Amino acid sequence: MKIIISDTARELGRQAAADAVAYLNKVISEKNYARIVLSTGASQLPMFDELIKTDVDWSKVEMFHLDEYAGLPETHPASFRKYLRERFVSKVNLMGAHFVDGTAENAAYLSEQLLEKEVDLGLIGIGENGHIAFNDPPADFDAEEAYIFVNLNDSCKKQQVGEGWFAGLDEVPKQAVSMSCNRIMKCEKIISVVPYKVKAEAVYNTLTSSLTNEVPATLLKTHKDWTLYLDRDSASKIINIPNS
Repeated sequence: MKIIISDTARELGRQAAADAVAYLNKVISEKNYARIVLSTGASQLPMFDELIKTDVDWSKVEMFHLDEYAGLPETHPASFRKYLRERFVSKVNLMGAHFVDGTAENAAYLSEQLLEKEVDLGLIGIGENGHIAFNDPPADFDAEEAYIFVNLNDSCKKQQVGEGWFAGLDEVPKQAVSMSCNRIMKCEKIISVVPYKVKAEAVYNTLTSSLTNEVPATLLKTHKDWTLYLDRDSASKIINIPNS
């Protein structure tokens, strides 16, 4: 585990993007292709803004989408596939892009595609309730399937409303299709971009709690190559916790 604290979310995004691209370029030089998993949400915007400016041969990169609400059309402002198309996919020349559409058929198809080869890099955020992807607490750490249906808890729904994706809790879908915790952990390298004050409690719980599905992000601490990028606001409760 490595923790990097930047002064601002913008600087955090720049450093995380540089880290991701350096790793992708290394993988591409060795294999002539790379596979990535991307998360979305307001916290990832500084990183995406920087990522599209970087020097990487995206035509050799295959992207997998992390999660999506069940039953939500891509035209909805909260759609994560809409987010990825507008903020990343439309701005780079990817070898391939695999989107979650929130259906069982698509989840089965994506699982087959994902399992064909290892995933080199996962850009995995942490939610205000400590979730990774839409694996809300208590998360299923044992599910072997690559993509699973999950129920969203109230704290997750409040985050989505707070970020402005929905007008109220009743509008947030009750379920989502999410990459499973088990499958996320199979990424060769994981980078987590976690800025802003609203994430300070989740960061503190992640770093001070033992492994528990009540704080799903604690699972990331067991990964062989995990880097956590914070800004001063999100790190405000853990400044005295050393890197390890």
